[in-house]
Amino acid sequence: MTTAVQFHDQHLDEAGPSFREEVILGLGRSPRALSPKYFYDERGSRLFEAICEQPEYYLTRTEEGILSRAADEIAALVGPDSLMVELGSGASRKVRLLLEAMRPRRYLGMDISRDFLLQSTRRLAADYPWLEVHAAWGDFSRRLELPPGVEGRRVVAFFPGSSIGNFTPREAEAFLVRLRRAMPPGSGVLIGVDLVKDHEILEAAYNDAAGVTAAFNLNLLARMRRELGAAVELDAFRHRAFFNAPASRIEMHLVSRQRQAITLDGQRFAFEAGETLHTENSCKYSVAGFQALAARAGYRSRAVWCDDEALFSVHYLSSD
Repeated sequence: MTTAVQFHDQHLDEAGPSFREEVILGLGRSPRALSPKYFYDERGSRLFEAICEQPEYYLTRTEEGILSRAADEIAALVGPDSLMVELGSGASRKVRLLLEAMRPRRYLGMDISRDFLLQSTRRLAADYPWLEVHAAWGDFSRRLELPPGVEGRRVVAFFPGSSIGNFTPREAEAFLVRLRRAMPPGSGVLIGVDLVKDHEILEAAYNDAAGVTAAFNLNLLARMRRELGAAVELDAFRHRAFFNAPASRIEMHLVSRQRQAITLDGQRFAFEAGETLHTENSCKYSVAGFQALAARAGYRSRAVWCDDEALFSVHYLSSD
């Protein structure tokens, strides 16, 4: 037994634009937009954990309730001695609801926030000394493969939190195809999917009264200033989140309060009052709609669990 975490640095091997390059591209396009993956520096990761504690944010507590009730059924579907791969592992909080029932041989947490990943996986290794714990630092939306030396007879990818909703449906389908190809044949996917519901419930979840989601959104600008040296005034932007019914998604934006500009690397990006920087989508599905998307990506739906109010769903998919 060991409490050591085996660390795999996949960050340096990733192809594609850097944070700086993506910010310049995102500010320069019309409409302006950035990927939500850049929310998750260490401060952003901690703010997201605080969002999960807000009374309006039903997603976390509802998914945790589903996982707690379904843990034994999930364990029976996966089988013993598996490799569990958690995508966007964050604080590794939800996986704890499954570990005792599933008893996987190995756990691999994958996350874009290095320091947060190391802290959470070290705690996991200390709390479950029988579990072989690995941590892979990298952007799994860009590069999706198991690190060398991490394998399992049975593999299950755990993707909680309805993070699949950050992709458009077309992007989500392509991501699931890449995931299927990255895992051995017969692997499973345990995935949380938020459901379409009353618009007031959805909008309240992304506009909490304490302002934590607003701080999380604005931290993207603070990160641009801290890491890239961008000239940007945080107080000159405000948080906005709303439900886009035709697209079946929550959208988050940073709205310019006035005529102003963000300056980075000698380039000036002018904003008019009311102009926005689109920072996140969170797509919502029906159960049947998500199952159809998964089928197009080559998966078979093996089980689905929902809460009594039909707020959230957890799906178990297999690639065999």
